Amino acid sequence: MDYLQLHQEYKEESIFGRYITLEHIEPLILRHQAEIIGQSVLGKPIYKLQFGTGKTKILMWSQMHGNEGTTTKALFDFINFLHSNTKESHAILNDFTFCMLPMLNPDGAKLYTRENANGIDLNRDAQNLSQPESVVLRKTFETFQPDYCYNLHDQRTIYGAGDNGDSATVSFLAPAFNENRDINEVRIKAMNIIVAMNNTLQQFIPNQVGRFDDSFNLNCVGDTFQYLNVPTILFEAGHFANDYEREITRKYIFIALVSGINFLYENDIVLNEIDDYLKISQNKVVFYDFVYKNVKINYDSNKKIINFAAQFKEVLNNGKVTFEAEIAQVDNLENYFGHVEIDAKGETYNDGENNFPILEKKANFYLGSIKIVNGAQIK
Repeated sequence: MDYLQLHQEYKEESIFGRYITLEHIEPLILRHQAEIIGQSVLGKPIYKLQFGTGKTKILMWSQMHGNEGTTTKALFDFINFLHSNTKESHAILNDFTFCMLPMLNPDGAKLYTRENANGIDLNRDAQNLSQPESVVLRKTFETFQPDYCYNLHDQRTIYGAGDNGDSATVSFLAPAFNENRDINEVRIKAMNIIVAMNNTLQQFIPNQVGRFDDSFNLNCVGDTFQYLNVPTILFEAGHFANDYEREITRKYIFIALVSGINFLYENDIVLNEIDDYLKISQNKVVFYDFVYKNVKINYDSNKKIINFAAQFKEVLNNGKVTFEAEIAQVDNLENYFGHVEIDAKGETYNDGENNFPILEKKANFYLGSIKIVNGAQIK
């Protein structure tokens, strides 16, 4: 299967970028027979889409965190593929039934926040079920009785796949079901699918697939569903070189979705891929958006050479997410990488007010004659 061609053909062009709200996706939802299964804190509808007639049931939900829309875009690309009226799509719809909640947290999506309108992280509400959105997901889980769950998220640019300087463009996790992080048949099923998706993704983004930390927290939805004996897979859409709109990453999430389903379609899950799962590089916090090296500063009348870093802060401005770089770390950058690295070669720092970088100050400055605006070098 030509996955790149497949995505090019079925990409949903009407949604783009980091800011994905209910207003953006509602017309896409209403192309299909949709059901409103609940409301958000602020009364926004929470939609369910269901496709297929097969015996294997897969529950998928996206934008549990409102500011994580990459997987939502990929989900609609996948929906387009399912409705492509091809031999492959017919086979999948005959074998599977998909239940999808494309946007669990419409209030957070509108506000571009991780939390819902009450300031609650829905992914820490699996036990209390204190929020209407959490109740909707749990009721859907109990009613649909899935064979597999796909928990779709974004992750920040700070993560690497291991500590060798490779960005974690896509990461996965088969969550733990107990404090000991034991591995049972349920987790193995999730691991097998992850290994299959990783094997495919390595053809496109070698060394850029990560394995998320599996520390157990029963308040997390994935851990709870795994505890309830349903194989659950966490998807994390991460960073690809300069792809801050996450359009390239979106493609790889789509490829992961299709290749994972193909694996399930073609294989009876009796494999044990634990070793290959554990070989996937652990996600590690090793990146800043910008790292500046060999910078001369004047501090207390002393001149010295330092390194420092800047990180983008995501800000919603007039319906668009902008990226505003701020100084994030001064020195102590051993074993850290920059998505962009600038060697000042001993040139002097000057921001017009200070001769040394100050934490949380906007990253607009000079390195000698090199002009840096919003973190990046102006040429």
